[in-house]
Amino acid sequence: MFNKDLLTQCKEPHFKRRHVEPALLLTIVNEEKEYEVKEIRKHRKQDRRMQYLVHWKDYGDEYDQ
Repeated sequence: MFNKDLLTQCKEPHFKRRHVEPALLLTIVNEEKEYEVKEIRKHRKQDRRMQYLVHWKDYGDEYDQ
């Protein structure tokens, strides 16, 4: 059993979620995929952690995460 009064409604994030296709250009280091960050476009504090909107090097704006 669970007390329904303890539940809270989900809130939409400030950054809209985007469907991102897997990137085509990547480097494999120690059998792990690595991508290079070109710039951090935005940031915000969510609870006790920071969230960043990242723009990847050699990719268009549609790949920002």
